[in-house]
Amino acid sequence: IVESVGEGVTELVPGDHVLPVFTGECKDCAHCKSEESNLCDLLRINVDRGVMVGDGQSRFTINGKPIFHFVGTSTFSEYTVIHVGCLAKINPEAPLDKVCVLSCGISTGLGATLNVAKPKKGSTVAIFGLGAVGLAAMEGARMAGASRIIGVDLNPAKYEQAKKFGCTDFVNPKD
Repeated sequence: IVESVGEGVTELVPGDHVLPVFTGECKDCAHCKSEESNLCDLLRINVDRGVMVGDGQSRFTINGKPIFHFVGTSTFSEYTVIHVGCLAKINPEAPLDKVCVLSCGISTGLGATLNVAKPKKGSTVAIFGLGAVGLAAMEGARMAGASRIIGVDLNPAKYEQAKKFGCTDFVNPKD
């Protein structure tokens, strides 16, 4: 929940419900304007950066020494400071303890399938790894009309859950 906003931020106000996304969007560079990619020139994942984009400074300290931001979001802390391009505003009625997975797992998998791979109706798709990202990718393949969706995972127990997302076949590479 947004507690306060910095100078020049007009998209959000205190009280807004948001989800952090570590692959942010400046909405201005060629990647952000493209329908094929969102690897923003300004806010793409940069695990070495550790500071705010605008001024190159950390917003966190302990005993007077800077603590660096984690993947631009620092979501392992109770409070954080995030570039507005790394936040997605959501409906305030959405339960935060449930929608938190939308921040990364669902949008990554679903987006990779529907916006990048773009499987054709009736196609065969293989999804490697059936965690949150993989299941979301599987849902994207189902939504796109893939007729055969092959789930690949080392854990055979994941097949039952994957069926709910459109998995028609399962392969364990160990077998």
